[in-house]
Amino acid sequence: MLIALLGLTGALVYGAADFFGGLSARRISAVLTTAVTAAAGLAVLLLALPWLGGAWSASAIGWGALSGVTGALAISMLYACLAIGPMSILSPLTAVVSAIVPMTLGLLRGEAFSPIGYWALGLALLAVVLVGFVPEQGAVRPSLRGILMAIGSGAAIGTFMILIDLTPEDSGIVPLLFNRGVNAAIMFAVVLLLWRIGARRVSGAGPEGAASAAGPVDFTKRALRPSATTVRTGLLLAVAAGAVDAVANVFMLIGLRLGELSVMSVLVAMYPAGTILLAALVLKERIAPVQWVGLALAITAAGLLALA
Repeated sequence: MLIALLGLTGALVYGAADFFGGLSARRISAVLTTAVTAAAGLAVLLLALPWLGGAWSASAIGWGALSGVTGALAISMLYACLAIGPMSILSPLTAVVSAIVPMTLGLLRGEAFSPIGYWALGLALLAVVLVGFVPEQGAVRPSLRGILMAIGSGAAIGTFMILIDLTPEDSGIVPLLFNRGVNAAIMFAVVLLLWRIGARRVSGAGPEGAASAAGPVDFTKRALRPSATTVRTGLLLAVAAGAVDAVANVFMLIGLRLGELSVMSVLVAMYPAGTILLAALVLKERIAPVQWVGLALAITAAGLLALA
């Protein structure tokens, strides 16, 4: 029962982090949001280190750092595939793949369940699809590029869980520290690179050069730049997302230490539930009937996994 509770709680908290991150990305760039989120998560984990602790070892540092690389890849591909769309197909596809990859490895490693446990895993995967399904008016078929990115993102998220699961039992939150640190370093490097490329284009073109190279300069774009208040709000939301994400990572880590990788991977993949619930409460967005069915199935599957 404790493992099911940790998994579902972690999923809801991850969903809350995605909610805050999504609001932040509307105000500042998605890349900057990801970078600030990683840095804020690192700060929270550093503050928690004296209480949660953990043994420092080459294995803990190595697996944690490598998981930070996969995390950066996962987020980048996730934003890219959702931008291509349609979200109603690619979002649940990403979540399902993120569950199947570690679940398959766990089963191959010898994790075994009673018959009801396997039924519960299947039910949980179905719940992941239904919870993440967001009906879209006139949604088109996804492109091959979008599908491949969704699969890649899901595989990277699943790999992140596998790598964290490989860390030593006594390492505590040390692997998460290096995960967040490497993730933040990569994303801020990307932010700096994009800023330098943008600055070079502007300075290299000049007023006349820009007009001749790309047609008349559209000075109205300057009016579309976010205000200082918008940027400040976006940064605060990103910090909140990072703090909440760090808490979710701790829930996941404890669940992996106490339970099975296959079970935790499926439960955590229900993270869209937290996002849609907060969107309904805060933004008054409507939860589709199919998503309510998914939420009910998720609770049922968690109960069955607890019994198994």
